[in-house]
Amino acid sequence: MKGKNNRPDNPYVLTESGIKEPPDTFWETIRHLGPGFILSAAIVGSGELIATTTLGARAGFVTFWVVILSCLVKVTIQLEFGKHAISTGETVMSAFNKLPGWTFREISWSVWVWLFIQFFKLLQVGGIIGGVAITLNIVFPAVSVVLWTALVTVAAALLVYRGYYRFVERFSLLMIAFFTVFTFLSVYFLQFTDYAFTWQDIASGLEFNLPAAMAGVAIAAFGITGVGGDEIMYYNYWCLEKGYAAYTGPAVNTEEWRERARGWIRVMYWDAILSMVVYTLVTAAFYVLGAAVLHTQNQVPQGYQMIETLSGMYTQTMGSGARNVFLLCAGIVLFSTLFSALASWTRIFADAFGQLGFFDFYNSDERERTISILAWVFPILWALLFLFLQLPVTMVIVGGFFTSILLLVVVFAAVHFRYVRLDRHLRPGKLYDVAFWLSILAIILAGVYGVIKFFW
Repeated sequence: MKGKNNRPDNPYVLTESGIKEPPDTFWETIRHLGPGFILSAAIVGSGELIATTTLGARAGFVTFWVVILSCLVKVTIQLEFGKHAISTGETVMSAFNKLPGWTFREISWSVWVWLFIQFFKLLQVGGIIGGVAITLNIVFPAVSVVLWTALVTVAAALLVYRGYYRFVERFSLLMIAFFTVFTFLSVYFLQFTDYAFTWQDIASGLEFNLPAAMAGVAIAAFGITGVGGDEIMYYNYWCLEKGYAAYTGPAVNTEEWRERARGWIRVMYWDAILSMVVYTLVTAAFYVLGAAVLHTQNQVPQGYQMIETLSGMYTQTMGSGARNVFLLCAGIVLFSTLFSALASWTRIFADAFGQLGFFDFYNSDERERTISILAWVFPILWALLFLFLQLPVTMVIVGGFFTSILLLVVVFAAVHFRYVRLDRHLRPGKLYDVAFWLSILAIILAGVYGVIKFFW
């Protein structure tokens, strides 16, 4: 690939000079975590704050099992993408382009399917940018939703364009941590109100019942809560940029390389599993609030009233003073989701355009130039979609539905990575494979059901 070695710090090009031995202590391992928690920052806003509470508000406790299952079953698929990134150094689109099946203009079917789905995923992030604008308008009503949308668009674009990612990532994760604690406190104080729930309510939500009227929303929630198909794909880029693959070095047939690969894969396992624990707990808390408070009041988040309806979960449990705290936190969480999504979109689309032959993705200068341009293009598109439709919850739910379909492509890729591309010396044990295939079964059933409901 021409020009790919133009800079020594290029995380997408593996060289012997980048090799680093994996940590051998727990605390050293913790210091190298990060990619999974970047995804958590994206998940909390679109999935937990909007889709999870909406499902709880509509269905009550009966579909509690859907969101819990959606968080737990996808992590092994995420691990396969992480292992592939570490062991090969390949980006997602480069790996997708090597999947078996038909091609068009020398580009794999999987890349074309992904591009098609992204037309609908534009709606999802448009709903998020609308959520930020609505929240800020509630706090500062003198500024219209339209103007707030424009300001949020410019702010997100500037931050990604200028590269202030590290600061915003840390600040956003700090605010998410505060918001998570606030949500758990709200669940606790809920027990001292008229909306208190019982363990029987929780148990009823774990009986694997799925009312027909709730099937569509449940499938969308399954796709969008926890790591969705798109987040699993994004994980590849964050593992590469964190340095896991660069530290492992170019693949060679030596035991030294395999031991190094095992070490960094172990670090990646910790990263993915600990982040899964975090977003699963947060998901459960959001769902309980939606089911106990909003469902009881027959209030479903929708339209411009979305944020006000959601804030009711907190004012009902922690008093009217909690409203402003919630609005502040919700704005920060949604914006961090928007920022994380934009950072990921710019990378994966730049990778896709590189595969289509528009430029050399592995050339640092060309890649960063393309990312800078896309950092402006996408927020403008998202903002225009929101201002035209003005249905943020519906936009997020539609995006979640197509995320479920994207998961089918992601599963196919994960199976190919696991059984065809992965070095046989790095293959996991039988217990892992059982969990892997259980995950695949759950995802396929949800995806196929979603397709059937959509067309029939």
